Amino acid sequence: MTDIQIMGVLNITDNSFYDGGKYNDPNKSIKRAKILINEGVDIIDIGAESSKPGSESISCDIQIRKIEPVVDAIRGISDVSISIDTRSSYVISRLIKYNINIVNDISSLEDRDLLSLVKENDLIVSLMHMKGTPKDMQDNPTYANLVEEIYSYLAGKIKLCTDIGITKNKIIIDPGFGFGKTLDHNYIILNNLGYFKNLDCKLLAGISRKSMIGNVIDKPASDRLYGSLAATMLAIRNEVNILRVHDVKETKMLLNFKDLITKKS
Repeated sequence: MTDIQIMGVLNITDNSFYDGGKYNDPNKSIKRAKILINEGVDIIDIGAESSKPGSESISCDIQIRKIEPVVDAIRGISDVSISIDTRSSYVISRLIKYNINIVNDISSLEDRDLLSLVKENDLIVSLMHMKGTPKDMQDNPTYANLVEEIYSYLAGKIKLCTDIGITKNKIIIDPGFGFGKTLDHNYIILNNLGYFKNLDCKLLAGISRKSMIGNVIDKPASDRLYGSLAATMLAIRNEVNILRVHDVKETKMLLNFKDLITKKS
């Protein structure tokens, strides 16, 4: 099995579901980034706009004001891959000078100007499935065929990229755990992750500490580490390439078992 990359979450937000407000100060954000680097993170995913259910959008200027000093500080000490969690081409255009690597777009190119930015600057783009918007996505999400609908959606988004010359090795796909999904939906997707490998792109799973964990073990986000690691084992068995997590050190420990988890003979 190929190596699995760990994407460490750095939320510079007031209201993210797990760590909202903890790193909203630039000094705290930079300190957290250094911890992630020391723990051996492969990618740092930085966002200033919460996407938890019910959340409102944040202006581009506020996102830039929060993210820029953190990205600048990281680039002063490390060449670690930086992912920017935003739906905005304007935000990305202002941060390209810091040699960012990935655009993590939960809206999957709703802002079409992102396409040319990704192509012209040789960036990687992460395309996620979401039913609705963060404000309304959990209002009774329904599907005729869950896995096929997500697969078809992502295939269409991949085609948008490849049609302008973005190669598949520059595309990450994310089925969007918790983004317009019920508890059952999330676990059906988790158990069928391998099917999405047919799209021939790197596959990302963002399950860390989400309600799909908390609703099973009846614990708040602060107490969901062990549940997250259990679900992560399923993601590993189902051929995930990138794990987006809050707990880098613990996930790296789990990856020591990767070859045993996936051994079939």
